[in-house]
Amino acid sequence: MTVTIKDIALRAKVSVATVSRALNGHDNVTPAARAKVLKVAEEMRYQPHHAARSLSSRRTHTVGVVLPDFEGEFFSELIHGIEREARAQRHQLLVSSSHPDPKAQQQVLQAMRGRVDGLLIMSPQVDTGEQLIEDLTGLPTVLINSHLSACAELPAVNVDNYTGARAIVAHLVECGYRRIAFISGPEDNFEARERQQAYVVGMRELLPSVTPWILPGDFTVTRGHEAGEYIAGLAERPDAVFAANDQMALGCLFALSRKGLSVPDDIALAGFDDIPLSSCTWPRLTTVSADIVELGARAMRRLLVPEGDHIDLVVPKLVIRESTRNLQDIAPHAIPRALHQPAP
Repeated sequence: MTVTIKDIALRAKVSVATVSRALNGHDNVTPAARAKVLKVAEEMRYQPHHAARSLSSRRTHTVGVVLPDFEGEFFSELIHGIEREARAQRHQLLVSSSHPDPKAQQQVLQAMRGRVDGLLIMSPQVDTGEQLIEDLTGLPTVLINSHLSACAELPAVNVDNYTGARAIVAHLVECGYRRIAFISGPEDNFEARERQQAYVVGMRELLPSVTPWILPGDFTVTRGHEAGEYIAGLAERPDAVFAANDQMALGCLFALSRKGLSVPDDIALAGFDDIPLSSCTWPRLTTVSADIVELGARAMRRLLVPEGDHIDLVVPKLVIRESTRNLQDIAPHAIPRALHQPAP
């Protein structure tokens, strides 16, 4: 039977995340834990999953792309980057959505077998890693923004959500905001969890006397609008809002404006992703940018030319615009190195 990182974790009596970090050489693992994991992996003759191999025979010159959804600018920008690189490499795309149902994803992957030479998959659900790896047996695959347990087995291109979100919190605190609310993403989405964790840790470190203020969200404009209407109706409002993605931030902006509140004079606002619309509204939205088009192109290059690190971590840049404070220079600012740290 094939040995998985879950098998190693059970024998070594550590978490799957610890096994992943140890096998991939990450720094945030104690020397003792790393030694134990490597020893057990050697004893069990662990080999990385063979679905991570490179494209060996291109029968169709077609690459399958499976995304959790198509709605919103994030996915259109991502597909644009993937298609641009595929076209440059003379490949075609077969694109499908899983919406984001694990069973639907499994059906999509089965339908693509024999029709594609390799796969790009975005599967942000925290509980689909092991089943996903099992479903991909025999297909060269690169993951995009996917959970740690799956990334341990398969090559991945991931955005450093934790660092990006910490940068937003630090920026808001630096601007003088103290009552900072956070609109969260879907509960089962690991990207949303990383961004929320960074918010909570950032608040505790930078504003230890202030209790984190988390509002429910789901990455949609509608939920951001609902959060904005709720905030507008409060007797004591936050003085800044950090939404876990730009779509919710824009929904929140619309709701606050309809209620007669000014951004940033009454409430500052920030998002995450830097979708094109974030720079076309007024005020323009402060956010963090991972260059979504390049993210897609990089994932395609990683599939077609399998070189470099097992996990390609894209560090986003802080983009300061008028929704938090008026600045003439709105060019991306490098995130301070002190903030570039993995989630604890």
